[in-house]
Amino acid sequence: MSFSLSEEHETFRKVVRDFAEKEIAPHAARWDEEQSFPLDAVAKMADLGLFGLIFPEEWGGSGGDFISLCVAIEELGRVDQSIGITLSAGVGLGANPIFRFGTKTQKERWLPDLVAGKTLGAFGLTEPDAGSDAGATRTNAKRRDGVWVLNGSKAFITNSGTPITSIITVTARAEAGITSFVIEAGTPGLIIEPAYRKLGWHASDTHGLSMEDVVLADDYLLGREGDGLKNFLAILDDGRIAISALAVGCARACLEIATEYAKERQAFGGPIGRNQGVAFQLADLAVAVENAANLTYKAAYLKDAGQPCGQAASMAKLYSTETAVCATRIATQVLGGSGFIEDSPVARFYRDAKILEIGEGTSEIQRMVIARNLGLPVR
Repeated sequence: MSFSLSEEHETFRKVVRDFAEKEIAPHAARWDEEQSFPLDAVAKMADLGLFGLIFPEEWGGSGGDFISLCVAIEELGRVDQSIGITLSAGVGLGANPIFRFGTKTQKERWLPDLVAGKTLGAFGLTEPDAGSDAGATRTNAKRRDGVWVLNGSKAFITNSGTPITSIITVTARAEAGITSFVIEAGTPGLIIEPAYRKLGWHASDTHGLSMEDVVLADDYLLGREGDGLKNFLAILDDGRIAISALAVGCARACLEIATEYAKERQAFGGPIGRNQGVAFQLADLAVAVENAANLTYKAAYLKDAGQPCGQAASMAKLYSTETAVCATRIATQVLGGSGFIEDSPVARFYRDAKILEIGEGTSEIQRMVIARNLGLPVR
């Protein structure tokens, strides 16, 4: 049993960390303040091959494993959570549904550009009245004169309104049950709502969507009719592991920043890190970050090995995201007034972290999943 990444993965980590510190970190505060989506940075990520990590060479990917994607997301998230979620959603929620459930024709049409990072895809599952209760989808798809006609709305959809967004996969209630479809950007009747004013993830693109008589031919059906919810929930298992990696990046950054500050900040005749009130908090956080990383990479390993990973994904997502929120609070407390100033990355991490406990299934949903796998009849 090994608890360390392979030499290849560690080499890859160094490549992504170097990229993140040179190309992302110097601009993260400005992107956050301007609430701007950094197209140039996304293009550089694409040049590095990050959007194609887990996809076969047949579609332009590098044929890598899910552990590599987690490494990349963690390292990007360590300097900018918005950039980390852009990659996570672009790969796991954008391209992955086409790769896993698309026909050969659909893959040929959309996958190469998604894998290359030339375009981005979005994942439309959440609705104003159907978040954790994804089965309550109200968007409907009706057959009319040999085509599908979709009406409804989606909420909080990442990468849905960027200049390079090409497709949005959505669920809709059809006669056979909840079914998934692919909608191309610019399709008549698809309305991209104004961007949300969010607490965090300011450089991430997030919109609501409306569908008003969106007409789709049969070749825009994704997977079999009636399998949409089942397929999308399977995609979320992968997404939960990826979000866990993003949370590990956030928590690790806060630990590093707070530890360095505790070594340098002088008070009462010495560095504040010599005081147990500070030192013990950081010691406990170091343990939590290590545990979060272990849970995350165990889940990624199980996925790569083709073993059941749903329970591991929920455990990793639950623990890692709650650790990240705790880490931002501890780091802000250690830095004191300096941590409350927007000039400190800790303040940005503090705002960014909360959504980690919500997206890809709330902490409450993860506890339900875990409890059910224990055989408990929880609702």
